[in-house]
Amino acid sequence: MKGGTEMKNLFKKFLIASSVVSVLSVGMSALQAAEPVEGGTLIYLDKQVHTNLYSPLAGTYTNGGILNQITDRLTYQNPQTLEIEPWLAKSWSFNDDKTVYEFKLREGVTFSDGTPLDATIVAKNFDTYGLGNKDLHQPVSEVVNNYDHSEVVDPLTVRFHFKRPSPGFLQATSTINSGIVSPKTLALSFDAMGNATKIIGTGPFYVDSETLGKEIVLKVRKDYNWAPEKSPHQGRAYLDELKYLTVPEDSVRIGALIAGQAQFIRQLQAYDEDRVKKSGNIVYSVGTRGINNSIVFRPDNELVADSKVREALRFATNRPEILKTLYSSNYPLATSIMAHNAFGYSDQSAKLQFDQAKAQALLDEAGFKTGADGIREKNGKKLVLTAYEAIHQPQNKAMLQLVSQQWKRVGVILNVKTFDGTNAVIDNLDPQKTPVMPHMVGRADPDVLKSLFYPKNRDALLQKGGLSDKVVSFVDDKLNKQLEDISAETDPVKRNAELIAATDYILDQAYAIPIFEEPQVYGGSAKVKGIGFESVGRPSFYNSWIEK
Repeated sequence: MKGGTEMKNLFKKFLIASSVVSVLSVGMSALQAAEPVEGGTLIYLDKQVHTNLYSPLAGTYTNGGILNQITDRLTYQNPQTLEIEPWLAKSWSFNDDKTVYEFKLREGVTFSDGTPLDATIVAKNFDTYGLGNKDLHQPVSEVVNNYDHSEVVDPLTVRFHFKRPSPGFLQATSTINSGIVSPKTLALSFDAMGNATKIIGTGPFYVDSETLGKEIVLKVRKDYNWAPEKSPHQGRAYLDELKYLTVPEDSVRIGALIAGQAQFIRQLQAYDEDRVKKSGNIVYSVGTRGINNSIVFRPDNELVADSKVREALRFATNRPEILKTLYSSNYPLATSIMAHNAFGYSDQSAKLQFDQAKAQALLDEAGFKTGADGIREKNGKKLVLTAYEAIHQPQNKAMLQLVSQQWKRVGVILNVKTFDGTNAVIDNLDPQKTPVMPHMVGRADPDVLKSLFYPKNRDALLQKGGLSDKVVSFVDDKLNKQLEDISAETDPVKRNAELIAATDYILDQAYAIPIFEEPQVYGGSAKVKGIGFESVGRPSFYNSWIEK
């Protein structure tokens, strides 16, 4: 078996360069720290309440922001270089076709309940993530592809076997979706994992208490001594405590930060960035290195089944106007499905131009004619579409409302609905009710495209045989084959070329309209030093400390 890292030199120069820019953008004062001191409580304000904390579904930045403090992973992806480095695994190896991976675990690691980490527990974690658990309703992880089974070689050595090559698995072991949890946590039903106190990890903090929907209190583990190999320090975290409070109102979060009542806030809106800076606090903007913030269509709905209609709506979308109106310089205009510092990036700007006249011509060609009320219709059906806001995306409702105004100029109505919990979740699985849906995914690996579009993963297009039983006929076998091939291609150059081909195809079919490269933007007190972020922007407070 061959050892070493999967990351080749393919994009190394530009990845390092873009990482440096990202770090500089958070403000040099955050990086110039005196000697760290132990103690203190950091108060973290989030706009949303966490949902389920089952690691494979930790994709929201609310969920991931909690799990990143209480769970560790086998490996660590360096956010500057994207190299994979040791963490709970001190070394690893894999065979030529990447169908077998072996990990050697560190000694002395324990869960917060005192249970020692061993190969059997790690094997159980990935058997669950790779295969799911139907009895406990635990779904398969979108980051683990082609999984077959685990093998415990000895107490500190575990081997994983795959049905097909799985070149993305090493990077998958570094993601928040692969956080290692205790046997007690894995034995819970999926629904029970909404209780944060039940999530037992090996991380530097543990959940001490939770007031449902309001507050989660994390306490430091004084016995922690297994940070990533290249961490600035080892041993316990500097902070004694983290308090996560849910504060939906933007103005209240900003006010608390400025008044010194909170030290860190998530989802800082673009219009508040200058206010935070002028108050002497720090704006942190961190790229998510994956699929850009996009509007995605569901072609099973007959109104958007014709690619000419979808293409027309792409031409009708004035993306620069959206950015100028709603966002700051921290939100780059998308020039591809993928972020500029993501694998599979190619400049697709030519396909993303605003051209209202062309939009109208394409809608005419598709047979949608303008009625007396100004709304286009065909065979008695008006071109009226619906989308729910995505509450985890920055100013998403305002963005969709602006898109609605732009589409109305070519005779198309987009009704934008407020996210209302269960109804929105159910409706978003029905292409007849929601033919349009906003999406983005952060992951620094080529498999991110499969995560969003493959029917057995997030199924953004809603294909027959995927997540929804409401789909009548739509399937794109060509795209699905492309996504499967990307997940199994072991040559990094070929894999990247296949990824570019798939993103070209998605745009050629006008399945999606990428709007901007979505960052995670936070506000932080200048007194808090050593803030870190994993490779797609979730904060880590292991190295953080508060200046006295």
